[in-house]
Amino acid sequence: MSNRTSDTLFQLIHSLEKSEKRHFKLYIKRSSAKEDLKIIQLFDALDKMSEYDERLLLKKLPGTEKPQLSNLKTHLYKQVLASLRLLKRTDNIDFELNEQLEYARILYYKGLYLQSLKILDKVKEQAQLYFQDSILMQVISLEKKIENLHITRSIQHKADELAAESNGVHERRWMITQLSNLSLQLYSWYVKNGHARNEEDEKDVRVFFRSTLPRNAHKHSGFYERLYLYQSYCWYAFIRQDFLMYYRYTQKWVDLFHEFPNMINVEAGHYIKGLHNLINAHFDLRNDQMFEATLKVLEDFAASSFVQHHENFRIQTFVYIKQAKINKHFMQGSFKEGLELVPLLEEKLSEYSLFLDTHRILVFNYKIASLYFGSGDYSTSIDYLQRIINDNVDLRTDLQCYSRLLHLMAHYELGNFDIIESLTKSVYRFMAKMKNLTVVEEEMFRFLRSSFHLSRRQLKPEMEAFLQKIKHLEKNRFETRSFAYLDVISWVESKVHQKPMSEVIREKYLARKKRRYHPTLQPDFSKT
Repeated sequence: MSNRTSDTLFQLIHSLEKSEKRHFKLYIKRSSAKEDLKIIQLFDALDKMSEYDERLLLKKLPGTEKPQLSNLKTHLYKQVLASLRLLKRTDNIDFELNEQLEYARILYYKGLYLQSLKILDKVKEQAQLYFQDSILMQVISLEKKIENLHITRSIQHKADELAAESNGVHERRWMITQLSNLSLQLYSWYVKNGHARNEEDEKDVRVFFRSTLPRNAHKHSGFYERLYLYQSYCWYAFIRQDFLMYYRYTQKWVDLFHEFPNMINVEAGHYIKGLHNLINAHFDLRNDQMFEATLKVLEDFAASSFVQHHENFRIQTFVYIKQAKINKHFMQGSFKEGLELVPLLEEKLSEYSLFLDTHRILVFNYKIASLYFGSGDYSTSIDYLQRIINDNVDLRTDLQCYSRLLHLMAHYELGNFDIIESLTKSVYRFMAKMKNLTVVEEEMFRFLRSSFHLSRRQLKPEMEAFLQKIKHLEKNRFETRSFAYLDVISWVESKVHQKPMSEVIREKYLARKKRRYHPTLQPDFSKT
């Protein structure tokens, strides 16, 4: 079995870009002793490996024993990080401010405390501009130490000023900590479970949210307080499938960055995630025009030199843009055209495998499977669904369930009736165990069980009856959970009207484009 994901040094070296590798070579030759240049041999050997293999590695390093290899790898790991730190010191405000803070400490320990205070003043100004309270706390702490131990001729004035600043930072940090905890816990709930399955889930989430949301959270005007407040409401609404609230708070999330444009590069990951969620909100509300406009904003930002210079953000934008483009094909019913995205997507998922989490791969496998299902290629859809079913990962129980249901529907479409009955029982048991059965699924299982032995003539009225039973559930929030994963209604309509599912969805999309939004019933999308 490959150790690709378990050897940290191998991972680090394979995450490096060409410029970073070149810089490392120059750095190590300049800063290392002659005997330490052995680590370059190790670096090159690891760089050329496609999979980590320790036996092969030892063969490529003659004279190196296994115990020595461990020490050599540790030394190389530290040197690569040191090289990156030197190369990236101006890429991020955190690195830059920390470097200046280190200079201030060096001057202080040299006894040059007045010079140290000058640097601290500059660091403090930058930290306040970019809301870097963690740096600010360290600055204030060092300023206090200097004022306590040395006479600077401004002790009374400075003492009061530092006390007020310290209390202000402490209050902000407390609020930021509480709100970031709340946001993270809600997001974690979603990644584990998906949308609220029933009223009990919704009640639990609502009680947790209301009891954990800090009092007076809405009164804080700082960047990070507002960012984590909007994120908390975003996840709270999304879990509950309150898509209008979800839209409102994702819009606030993105607008916050437009209010503080200097924070876009500082917190690019949060900005990208905000645009991603805003695109999803427009997708959920089927607001095609603003979906396209927001996707264009994300694509333009992804093409900027800042994003292209940072691999993490480059991968993040690639993932979200591809996901949005697949969703666009879902909205428009253009499943076959959407399949053109798959080859490049597969290539990049393989290339970025080191950087992508299991959840992201799970989502893409489900979306690709849905594209193949919608285009009528049920066999390939099953292949992708099997990846999810066979993985047995302990997250997104909702996708685990709907993958099995879509898998069942694909076999139904292929006419594999010899396995449908046992498969139906298996999927039903799994979804019941996960407490994932809604009225829609119950009706679907009832239909599938009764349709095995029906003739084509008998099947159509059964399909029509099934459609009538689920059609009125479209507006029920707990039932729309299933429609968010499977467009069951369009699938049944395609059977009733004897036309491809893609054509049914396409007709709905074109009708929606012609329809004008009613101002009292539709959200205000004007501020994007």
